[in-house]
Amino acid sequence: MQKLLTEVYHHQMASAGLAGIAIVLGTADVLHAFAIIEKEDVFKKTPCPAFLMFENAAYLADMSFELPCNCKPEEVTSVVWYFQKNMGRHRTKVLTDFDGTLVVDSSHIKRGVDMLRRFSIRMFSLIVFRVQVEDSGHYICGTKKGDFFYGYDVDVQTSKNIAVAFADEDQHPQKDFNRTHFVVFTVFWEWTKCNRCDVRGEQRRVGLCYVQSPHLLRRYRTTIPEVASCGSKSVPKQFRGVPNRKPEVVIRSCMAPCRKKMSSMGEASISDVISKLGEKPWVPDIPIQFHKQSLGTGLIIACPGARPEHAVAWDKDSTRMYLTRFLTGVNKSMRVFIDHGNHLHIRFAQMDDRGVYYCWREGQLVAGFRLSVVYESRHKRSIDDPETQYAIKAIFTSYVFITLLFVSIHIVRCCVYAFRCTSVE
Repeated sequence: MQKLLTEVYHHQMASAGLAGIAIVLGTADVLHAFAIIEKEDVFKKTPCPAFLMFENAAYLADMSFELPCNCKPEEVTSVVWYFQKNMGRHRTKVLTDFDGTLVVDSSHIKRGVDMLRRFSIRMFSLIVFRVQVEDSGHYICGTKKGDFFYGYDVDVQTSKNIAVAFADEDQHPQKDFNRTHFVVFTVFWEWTKCNRCDVRGEQRRVGLCYVQSPHLLRRYRTTIPEVASCGSKSVPKQFRGVPNRKPEVVIRSCMAPCRKKMSSMGEASISDVISKLGEKPWVPDIPIQFHKQSLGTGLIIACPGARPEHAVAWDKDSTRMYLTRFLTGVNKSMRVFIDHGNHLHIRFAQMDDRGVYYCWREGQLVAGFRLSVVYESRHKRSIDDPETQYAIKAIFTSYVFITLLFVSIHIVRCCVYAFRCTSVE
């Protein structure tokens, strides 16, 4: 099983590397530069299969990935990417780069607006940003005429309620789930970089759910025979969700040196001396953003340029906010916590939340947020206030309506009474 995990892991790192290309080349200009890379030789050497197969690939939600069209005829100059949730259904999305990137949803065009903002086609490859669980399904590279060349079976696994294990506390990942016809286990990616430098930091290692079984559907291609991700369409329906295994993440402590320039080291040493003398407190040479938050309201802070797969850390002033204490799910009653997307959440801001929050990305201090919590006292409203005028109009309209209803009811009752009296006589 260990050898199997290693081989599957290398395949996943290749897929993750493709996702990393889309992440690093995030801007349109760089993506355009990436699009001009010559790939004709690749298409010449890679013949298309006679029967359309689907290559399995698994990702964690909120990450980005790239799906290359690994084969196509040389005469084809542009491709169309098709998305279908399940094979055999008529509901299909068509992603095309004709006259600019656009999306067509066969059921309702408005349902594809979100994906329109999150996908791009560059040099025949489909790049999808911040994928969601709903994006799981079949992606097919082909032409407008309906010729299909290459297909992917994409499994996006949720990041909610992810299983967490802290290696420093002697916690271990989930055990393999063995049954007669299949085995469910976790394939881990590489450790991230240490999220801090020159001080104790932390590393994360994400693991996704995989299944091994001789009963996988043969139309789906996997790097290791009889091994596919748990959400793959190659897994027979009677096996899916048995058990309902969650993705997991392992966290451990680490130490890494900072990469410093000679000038910055000199400046830092001078600042340290002045700080010790009490004349000037040392302040990191990073951009500081100022924010004012109302007392009792919620706040979410994002680290600039960070993505869910990056190594990110948060500090408040001189206090390290380690994941062992502040990761979401560690304590059910947490008011301040860090989610799996590396965002810092503050629920019901209090006065003691004031301070400077520092953000580390990939082991480097990149930004700071000076948070001020203020109490907004209620002010008396005047007659000229538009909200006051609206409230007066609403109250007056309600009073008139109730009065008319009351009078109408009594008129009806009087009419009924008079009719009864006339009938008796």
